[in-house]
Amino acid sequence: MADPALDPAFDLAAPLAAPVSARLRDAVDVEGKLPRTLLALGLPTAGDVALLGDPEGWQAARLAAAGIKVQSAPLEEPFRLGHDDGSLDAVVSLWSAFRGVDPATLDEADRVLRVGGRLLVVHDYGRDDVSALRPADALEYTRWSRRDGPFLRDGGFRIHVLHCFWTFATIEDAREILADSFGERGAAVGAALRRPRLSWNVAIYHRTRAPA
Repeated sequence: MADPALDPAFDLAAPLAAPVSARLRDAVDVEGKLPRTLLALGLPTAGDVALLGDPEGWQAARLAAAGIKVQSAPLEEPFRLGHDDGSLDAVVSLWSAFRGVDPATLDEADRVLRVGGRLLVVHDYGRDDVSALRPADALEYTRWSRRDGPFLRDGGFRIHVLHCFWTFATIEDAREILADSFGERGAAVGAALRRPRLSWNVAIYHRTRAPA
């Protein structure tokens, strides 16, 4: 198994040890569907965009490759963004923040967004192969995506479900990486593979900053 020191650059729902994450992230969304969909949902290519978390820049590099320039915004507790009022065109959160919806967190996002600015929050959605690697009762797979859940009912978000993949070079590579990354769950998923990829559904919760 890999060293237990977690790699903060691998910003997915499940934190992974650094040597493992470097191998796994090369398999994640090789088609680049996530950046393209963020663009389609209103993320501007020219504007002031804050990306929450991702301190080592892995996701920022993927967004940049799609023509999206972002500013890094480190996560703080309590949630606070180091930007002036109404100074951003968009805020993007990839897995780390908005673990559910807290009114104070939404107020902070609205504070820094210009009127008409976009808040895009990415989490796993489930109903896919990847969800077998995590507990079935994970909030991402249950309460968060329901119509009466915190995002769609309380937070004023809409949801876009994106169908992506984790694609590996070979089935053998997939089995090795999954077992190293996720232990017994990964080994079980790998043993059942008939092709070197896993289906991966991503939820993008999105809302527009309304006038006060």
